[in-house]
Amino acid sequence: MRRVTYSMNVSLDGYIADAGGDIDWSDPDEEVFAHFTDELRQTGVHLLGRPLYETMLYWETAEQDESLGAAELEWAALWKALPKVVFSRTLSTVRGTNTRLASGTLAEEIERLRAEPGDGDIAIGGATLAAEAAASDLIDEYRTMVHPVLLGGGTPYFPRHERRVNLELVESRTFGRNVVLLRHRVTRGE
Repeated sequence: MRRVTYSMNVSLDGYIADAGGDIDWSDPDEEVFAHFTDELRQTGVHLLGRPLYETMLYWETAEQDESLGAAELEWAALWKALPKVVFSRTLSTVRGTNTRLASGTLAEEIERLRAEPGDGDIAIGGATLAAEAAASDLIDEYRTMVHPVLLGGGTPYFPRHERRVNLELVESRTFGRNVVLLRHRVTRGE
């Protein structure tokens, strides 16, 4: 069965964006960017909330940006080819190659995607969508790219709800600028 993963940059105090919504503190160096490109290669479909979808629209036409290097252009090509499902209460249409609006609930979409033939992870992006998936116990793996910064507030990586989730560390890796990847698998009934 295809795994559902939640992968985001996170501050040491647990935020994916600061109180003003900025994420400039998490700009990746070449090594971290290469890791995210490798992760994207393992993704079969990406589920996005509206705010992240709107942010990621840039990559649909990134090949027109003459300032981008080979690594960014490769990432853009992988992103553009990747099937994407957008969850929104306000959008009636979406743009982008291989992009569609969700036709059901998050749980229904994940069930449908798991039942379909295909390879690669089902990746979830966006804090609100990830919180909904976590509350419904739909996330199989948490991937945190921990940056050495304290933001003091903002958008939390982990949803604030009262449910215990047991995790097993399956990978840890330190990158050059003291950014640490932590991959945790959810353990269910083990």
